[in-house]
Amino acid sequence: MQSARMFKLAKDSAVKARTQAINQLKAVRVVADPALRERLSGPDSGVTLLITMANHPERLSTEASFAALCGVSPIEYSSGGRSSRRLNRGGDRQANAALHRIVFTRLRHDPRTQAYYERRTQEGETRRKIIRCLKRYAAREVFNLASSGSATPRYRGACDR
Repeated sequence: MQSARMFKLAKDSAVKARTQAINQLKAVRVVADPALRERLSGPDSGVTLLITMANHPERLSTEASFAALCGVSPIEYSSGGRSSRRLNRGGDRQANAALHRIVFTRLRHDPRTQAYYERRTQEGETRRKIIRCLKRYAAREVFNLASSGSATPRYRGACDR
């Protein structure tokens, strides 16, 4: 019982220290020069995804398993006569948030992503479905880059397979 108590105290202390460090970094980014702030937030999402991969190497046999780990794998669901897909709500929430930041940054700045979004909108797809596809695509791209060391991204889109 004593060892469990010591473990719990050490874990709680580590979580508190991590939270304080994150809060300090966020405070620095808020008051920082916009150019510095932009440089500090690009690698943050990538590092989060790499940490997720390093923490769960046994779960990374395929791109689909990485997508499930990040909570961006599609799950079939049906309501009455209608069948559709939604994102997996499980998985590593930090990795999911990192993919979310990547997708929305790409939507603002990447012409390929903007073109994909416009094309899918013209096809009648919902914003939610397009974002789901883009998150899955980003997870696929990260997995392929990390597992092979290099990749030439082809922007067909996540759901175009």
